[in-house]
Amino acid sequence: MIRHLVLFKLNEGVERDDPRVAAGVQAFEELGKQIPELRFWESAWNVTDRPIAYDYAINSAVDDTEALQRYLDHPAHQAGVAQWREFATWVIADYPF
Repeated sequence: MIRHLVLFKLNEGVERDDPRVAAGVQAFEELGKQIPELRFWESAWNVTDRPIAYDYAINSAVDDTEALQRYLDHPAHQAGVAQWREFATWVIADYPF
């Protein structure tokens, strides 16, 4: 199994109540039901407010690197990424577990 973690940081001046952010969150919340390669899916807002903290996180799992690539290439994932690209930056980690 491969764990896929993503941490998102909203761009300067962008707030959680921005309509673009709400649409991006909704798009990502639905991915768990849309992409068959996903074996585990959760996403949520960070509840702490620290200078080094990121704002939003995705924690997911797929069977292997091939499944990860299919997930990354999936049109629903690509559409969500395009939305988030407008208002946030992110870091990822993909590791076996």
